[in-house]
Amino acid sequence: MRKQRIVVKIGSSSLTNDVGEIDQEKFDDHVGALVQLRENGHEVIVVSSGAVAAGFAGLGYPARPLTIKGKQAAAAVGQGILIQSYRERLGQHGIIPAQILLTRDDFSDRDRYKNAFATLTELLARGILPIINENDTVAVDELTFGDNDMLSALVGGFLHADQLIILTDINGLYDANPRTHPTAKRFDYLEEITDEQLSGADENGSSVGTGGMKSKILAAKTATSLGVAVFIGNGKGHEKLVEIAKGKGDGTYIAKAKLSKINTNRQWIYLHSESTGKLYVDEGAEKAILHNGKSLLPAGVYKIKGAFREGDVVEVFGRKGLLGKGEVQYSAEDLKAEMATRNRQAASVEVIHRDRWVKI
Repeated sequence: MRKQRIVVKIGSSSLTNDVGEIDQEKFDDHVGALVQLRENGHEVIVVSSGAVAAGFAGLGYPARPLTIKGKQAAAAVGQGILIQSYRERLGQHGIIPAQILLTRDDFSDRDRYKNAFATLTELLARGILPIINENDTVAVDELTFGDNDMLSALVGGFLHADQLIILTDINGLYDANPRTHPTAKRFDYLEEITDEQLSGADENGSSVGTGGMKSKILAAKTATSLGVAVFIGNGKGHEKLVEIAKGKGDGTYIAKAKLSKINTNRQWIYLHSESTGKLYVDEGAEKAILHNGKSLLPAGVYKIKGAFREGDVVEVFGRKGLLGKGEVQYSAEDLKAEMATRNRQAASVEVIHRDRWVKI
């Protein structure tokens, strides 16, 4: 079996019980499976929920809190409990875990994005098992990923993983809710996620988690767009993750016939950057950047909006609307000056180099 880089997402309901405790039987089952996956030569990254679920009982809450301050306080208590549990169990197998807590800011800020990539790459190179979670203690709504399903998809793309395994309490994707429709048919393999599947998915999570099946489908759609194959399903026993990696898991596999990786810089432009301006291009430039793999030159730009600087990300529009996003090598003022002289001399610098361009 080919050795892979695999992200494993484990949800709150797969780690804890309804009264705010880590379920030791479930936890040991997952840790044993992670150990087996590593012993089969795979690189493993874990995206683990469970901090809020593991911490709310210690604060005296009868159930998972609903307020922001309650969730953040529970996360502050539970995150220590969670990582200590991983450290104790993994340490029995000679594996050192490393805790990484992330917010949206860590992806949208380019320097922090690069630093996170460098840190995770170094941990993997040294045989450390990263345990990643959203930083619920400080995150507010506009800085959250929504749930750890999306975080796992972004981490998978970010680290150029071969596969994302999303463990859940249902064995895959169905054409209807199998809990309420006994005749529902499971999809064993999908090449893509359709709008129909998204619209029909259940948004409700468990009593201790945040993500329903819709969040998993959205995560799968994002991951496959970044070149990462996805498995959504479940399993028991220490061999379950190895079996999933072999293609023998109890669930749904989602992968395009040909998965193309997107480099880290392009991922940042595509998913995390904030556009500061707009460029409008003519038909020749549109054809060059969309179909011929060319860079965007000043000669193809006929209108500019916004006050952007060199290195900023802008949106590019063609005849029928938005074409994509890219990192400009001019400020708005410099580009206007270049456009004013373009009939008299050839441009020495591309507006957007093809390596800094992402089609949308």
